[in-house]
Amino acid sequence: MGKSLVPPSSGGGEHIEAVDLKAALEERYLAYALSTIMHRALPDVRDGLKPVHRRIMHAMRLLRLNPDQGFAKCARIVGEVMGKFHPHGDQSIYDALVRLAQDFSMRYPLVDGQGNFGNIDGDNAAAMRYTEARMTEVASEILSGITEDAVDFRPTYNEEDEEPVVLPGAFPNLLANGSSGIAVGMATSIPPHNAAELCKAALYLIDNPDATVEDLLTREPHPTDPDENMVRGPDFPTGGIIIDSYASILEAYKTGRGGFRVRAKWNVEDQGRGTYQVIVTEIPYGVQKSRLVEKIAELLLARKLPLLDDVRDESAEDIRLVLVPKSRSVEAAILMESLFKLTDLESRFPLNMNVLSRGKVPNVLSLRDVLREWLDHRREVLIRRSKHRLADIERRLEILAGFLIAYINIDEVIRIIREEDEPKQVMMAKWSLTDVQAEAILNLRLRQLRKLEEIEIRKEFDALTKEKAQIEALLASEAKQWKTIRWEVEKIRDKFSSHTDIGRRRTQFADAPEHDDTEIHHAMVEKEPVTVVVSEKGWLRAMRGHMSDYSTLTFKEGDGLKLAFPAQTTDKILVLTTGGKFYTIGADRLPGGRGHGEPIRIIVDMENDQDIVTAFVHDPKRKLLIASHEGYGFVVPEAEVVANTRKGKQVMNVKSPDEAVRCVVVDGDHVAIVGENRKLLVFALTEIPEMVRGKGVRLQRYKDGGTLDIKVFTMASGLSWQDSAERNFVKTREELGEWLGNRAAAGRLVPKGFPRSGKFA
Repeated sequence: MGKSLVPPSSGGGEHIEAVDLKAALEERYLAYALSTIMHRALPDVRDGLKPVHRRIMHAMRLLRLNPDQGFAKCARIVGEVMGKFHPHGDQSIYDALVRLAQDFSMRYPLVDGQGNFGNIDGDNAAAMRYTEARMTEVASEILSGITEDAVDFRPTYNEEDEEPVVLPGAFPNLLANGSSGIAVGMATSIPPHNAAELCKAALYLIDNPDATVEDLLTREPHPTDPDENMVRGPDFPTGGIIIDSYASILEAYKTGRGGFRVRAKWNVEDQGRGTYQVIVTEIPYGVQKSRLVEKIAELLLARKLPLLDDVRDESAEDIRLVLVPKSRSVEAAILMESLFKLTDLESRFPLNMNVLSRGKVPNVLSLRDVLREWLDHRREVLIRRSKHRLADIERRLEILAGFLIAYINIDEVIRIIREEDEPKQVMMAKWSLTDVQAEAILNLRLRQLRKLEEIEIRKEFDALTKEKAQIEALLASEAKQWKTIRWEVEKIRDKFSSHTDIGRRRTQFADAPEHDDTEIHHAMVEKEPVTVVVSEKGWLRAMRGHMSDYSTLTFKEGDGLKLAFPAQTTDKILVLTTGGKFYTIGADRLPGGRGHGEPIRIIVDMENDQDIVTAFVHDPKRKLLIASHEGYGFVVPEAEVVANTRKGKQVMNVKSPDEAVRCVVVDGDHVAIVGENRKLLVFALTEIPEMVRGKGVRLQRYKDGGTLDIKVFTMASGLSWQDSAERNFVKTREELGEWLGNRAAAGRLVPKGFPRSGKFA
């Protein structure tokens, strides 16, 4: 009978179990989170490996892919890892294997690859059927002692095999090669370091268990022998220059959190006749070179890099990026500073030493804690290997004692074996042999009988007895254990010392050159003349070139020209509003002059009830005199009014109905102020205080109305103004006698010939 396609009729709900959704989600998400944290994203502090890397190393050891053996196809390695240990996709395993072989990703590669393993431009490796691999010396050090019961093993996912929980890790791999990963609710990011420096710091920690992070860092490098340096900072495989201060590096290593600013290494190549080009030879770690060149080219096309003329990639084996300046007058340092600001020629590598402490607990550790846990793991490995060797020696000594008895009574042994039905029991009874000794004698081959010489047996027996005593002494003394670990760490330090190609420090340290922000800002903007136009209703725009005739400007209906002035695209434009706030806008950010521009409220966060008082080009060397409608005012250095955000900077404190009405450049020694009541007062500038922010002091007293205009002038040159017919008037000190007074006086009616508008210009 064929299979029925109809479902069984008893489709009742008796097998359905009601589960609380919240509890189920919490439980399952927690299980997923723990799995991600423990078995995927975070490295173990002891060997610095995540499970996939550990399994790759273990599988390569089982395939006998030692540094002195031949290569095997990567497909075979991936198959072994996936089939026995790692039940995930082959591509993810191969990607991890490829990364372990890339000398631009790993400071000390664990895999020696043959074939195309990708490049720094971001190109992928060839398919695994084309590439071959074996382990490197570093991988051998990490696995050293794994067959000597140095670490625990656990069943694999299908319980058919066993895999190591952690590797012995004779090499300080976590810090030497770094690690990065994103788990659930936590992440890790550890930069690579120099192995010789780490070993030197570890040796110091062995001698001084109470050492602080500060003790493990080298502030000033050793002048002659780099191997004397302890940790200075990261050592990236791609080189570069770290420009952080010692204080920030120390703080990062103390807390386990921070970051490092890494810059490309560059030099100037002279082209003759005063021309030059900049050659970049090292780029920050983790930056794809091809993407970097593309980004610079995009910025060039967008005219964001006015100092740069061209970029070329002339790299072969080594990196060589050529940057051609716009002209010979361009300063190389300023050119590079503008590139550092806008491109990945400077990047920040985060430090977050979040690792599985003791292989179980996710924890953010300091540099000292990481080295401490590595050393404690090495001690545990040493003790376990010593106990394993001790057990081997004891078994061998037992067998050798049996061989000695057999040697002395060889003819009797042969007779018993030939004639007795149960030779084992007979021998055990006759000479008080143990089961192991009797079994060893029975398992002797005839050809070994000639080797069974008493001298040889006794020599081996004595040597093993001596070794046994040494191991027992080692296990009994913590001091001897640390002495042995010290010897092991020194071996690693010498193997990867700064005198070897792989051990030489690649990343250098330098202070970031100090450049004025305005210089860099100018360098990043193409300098062009513009005319800034401000309308009555607060619309801003920048017309190309310097205009002399403003009558051709057009505005929206009901709007008109408030003010216009020449500027350069590299200038900062300062805008003062009636609320006493200053806003700073880069002239290059102003909308072009094709339309009517944009309202200032779109460009900055200006309150709706405020209007523009004035706008002008910023000059940090000047001082400004600000006055309010009610006659208050003060002098402020122009450098102090620059705002760094869209929100602006509150400089003059005014309460409604008062408002800021005038802002003039301080250029002279006296102040002339005119009120709406047409009264003029002249007094010395020294009577006005200089402040950074405030309400100010009273400049002129009014019964009604307020400030109309204000002017700063030099008394020796006289007070000048222009009337409506554009005639110029100048009043000398003698002629101004009746208007001269003290600040806060009422003043007297303006002299004859003063403009009807009541303004000086």
